[in-house]
Amino acid sequence: MNEMTGTRPAGGTTARRALTLVAAAGAALLVWAVADPIGGAGMHARGQHVGPAAVIVFTLLVGLAAWGLLAVLERRAKRPGRTWGITAGIVLGVSLTGPLDSEGPGTYVALMAMHLVVGAILIAGLGRTARTRC
Repeated sequence: MNEMTGTRPAGGTTARRALTLVAAAGAALLVWAVADPIGGAGMHARGQHVGPAAVIVFTLLVGLAAWGLLAVLERRAKRPGRTWGITAGIVLGVSLTGPLDSEGPGTYVALMAMHLVVGAILIAGLGRTARTRC
C-alpha cells in the first residue's frame, strides 16, 4: 500500500488471487479437454456427463470458497499462511474421495488429475498472497 496516497499498487492481492482462480479453472479445463473429447474418457460421474461449463463453474466456486476462507484466516488466525496451507491440504485430501464414484477408470483418472491440479494451484497461488495480522 502506498502510504502517501493510501492506494494499493496495480497487481495487488486481489488481482493475484483472481488470476489464481482463473489459472485453476483454465488448468482444470485443459485436463478435461485432454481427457474427455481427445482421450475419449467420456467423463461421467453420478450418472451425468461432466462438461466444460461444469468444470469451470465448480472450479471457480471452489476457488471463491477458498479465497473466502483465506480472508477469514487472515483476520482470525495468528499464522494465516500456515493455517491456510494445513486446512487447504486437508480439504484437498477429502476432495479426492469424490472421484471414487466415477464411472470408469478414464473418468476416475481425469477427475483425480483435475482435483490435484486445481488444489495445487489454489493452495500455492492463494497461499503466496496470505497476509499476516498486525
